[in-house]
Amino acid sequence: MARERTATVNTLPSMDYETRIFPHIGGYGRYNRLVVLFSWFPNFAVMLNLFSDVFFTHIPESYHCKPDPQLLPSTFLPSSFSRQGYLNLTIPWVNGSGLSHCELFKYPSNTSDFSEKVHRERVSCTVGWEYIHVAGLQSNFVTEWNLVCSDYWKIPLQHICFMTGWILGYILLGTLCDWLGRRRCFLLSISLSSLLGVVVCLSSSAVMFMLLRLSQGVMLAGVFVSSYIARLELCDPPNRLMVAMISSFFSVIAELLLPGIAVLCRDWPVLQAVATLPQLLLLSYWCCVSVFPESPRWLMATAQIPQLKRSLREFSTRNGVCLRDEIYPGETLLSEIDTAFGEDCQPRYFSILELRRTHVIWKNCLILSFTLFIGTGIQYCFTRNLHSYSSNFYFSYFLRVMTGALACVFICLSVNHFGRRGMLLLSAIITGLSSLLLLALTQYLRGGLVLVLSVLGLLFSQALAMLSVLFACEVMPTVVRGGCLGLVLAAGCVGMAASSLMELQNNGGYFLHHVIFASFAVLSVLSIMLLPESKRKPLPDSLKEGESQRRPPLLLPRPDRDDLPLLSTRPPLSEYNPDNYSRLVSATRKMLTKESLPYRIAVPMHAALLSDSETQEDGTLKEVMS
Repeated sequence: MARERTATVNTLPSMDYETRIFPHIGGYGRYNRLVVLFSWFPNFAVMLNLFSDVFFTHIPESYHCKPDPQLLPSTFLPSSFSRQGYLNLTIPWVNGSGLSHCELFKYPSNTSDFSEKVHRERVSCTVGWEYIHVAGLQSNFVTEWNLVCSDYWKIPLQHICFMTGWILGYILLGTLCDWLGRRRCFLLSISLSSLLGVVVCLSSSAVMFMLLRLSQGVMLAGVFVSSYIARLELCDPPNRLMVAMISSFFSVIAELLLPGIAVLCRDWPVLQAVATLPQLLLLSYWCCVSVFPESPRWLMATAQIPQLKRSLREFSTRNGVCLRDEIYPGETLLSEIDTAFGEDCQPRYFSILELRRTHVIWKNCLILSFTLFIGTGIQYCFTRNLHSYSSNFYFSYFLRVMTGALACVFICLSVNHFGRRGMLLLSAIITGLSSLLLLALTQYLRGGLVLVLSVLGLLFSQALAMLSVLFACEVMPTVVRGGCLGLVLAAGCVGMAASSLMELQNNGGYFLHHVIFASFAVLSVLSIMLLPESKRKPLPDSLKEGESQRRPPLLLPRPDRDDLPLLSTRPPLSEYNPDNYSRLVSATRKMLTKESLPYRIAVPMHAALLSDSETQEDGTLKEVMS
């Protein structure tokens, strides 16, 4: 059955891009490095907009109702009391949290007694709220439209809407990457995202803000997925890990700079405008085609031969390799493409619906979606413990950013030595153990141990998320890489939105949330073992190559085991190789069709004269033959 499925997905002719094309256009040369450098800047711009949502929806540490003089008796003189005394008379005091957030005292109209003995009615806030100690911004989404008390539910709803936009963007624009290409999808996404970012600054209501942020999330997801795929398709296998991790460091830099930018901006529209500015600068990629070209790997996988030839000439020229300098192998590269694909080969585009006819690709996509869902969803359990250790907003914020940076360093130092699958497995194990220990022993552990376990779980959960994205991009075939990676990233956004669902219920289901994700983390350990290993391996291009990936053995073979076959057969001295034959045919055809050959064939003008003895010998030979 697996062989039949593999046979049905092999519908296009193909060439081995990694060995037959990539080395002849300069490999990972200076031009490829330059394009990869320009592909990192979109990551900075996207993350600046993503994490600015933390400051937009941050609830101030302290707030209370504004005193309403209409609720006080006419005999009350505010000048007779101090500021704190005035607040104590008008706002109820809640033990353990200070002044009430949502209630005011209403006095009888004819009373002159303001002591606690008088009967006072408690009513909801009537004239708004006063906010104190807003982190970073002086005004944000919460303070602008007073989203506290009875309107508190709109804050997690806004985050859910924002994540819903990212989910839709990853699925729709990820598929669009496979249809239109990486460059076109990127330009479309960055243009609309910049426009929506400017419009968000003009929001006049909470509902308008949420709808515009949802739309912007769709476009930001397209920018991220198209740039992520483009940079990895321009790398050779040894450099893919570092290229991906440097892009993660750009995300860390954006997170580190964001608190300072928020302090300088003070108001949320200004912060939104500053976060949109890098996207406006990226619109220059429309004019500068060379800084973000179309992926030649995708052009070859979809059989767009004329565009592929132009792209290969561009890459080879800018990498300092000329395709026409040599008869072998540069001159034959383009003719080999013609031979492999044929003259009448038509482009064909694929979508994620093709996964219905696959087995291995669908399994890998499902497992990596599951691990990314766990890696993003379980972080809420660890950050909540940080809030219980310290209520300072910047403590938990910077601790999470630093654990993200340490996760990048850990991946850079370990993954190339031990493999993607091994480190993904280790990250899932440590994440699951940290979560289970916190779940079972929090009431018995000291605060320091709870902090250590929370930081450890946060570090490895972020490593689990980063590795899942990189792994998915490496094992998915080029023809459906955008759609498959979009599905995986969408699952990660579902995990991020799960925390807002808990806040929507006032953290009523936090314990169940923690139990579910801890159980999922343990379950993921078993599923990760079914994944293949992609370390230093070429990216699969066709569905057939994606289906041919198999997981390595779980246990290494014993060194004392005899692996020699019972019957040893010697291969023939010479074997027919169709690749070498096609190269020979292409080179010969090129040589014969050239107007100026590299050598000259001298043809004698008349036949050579034979001596008498040679004539006699020739006549004798003819008689014998007759």
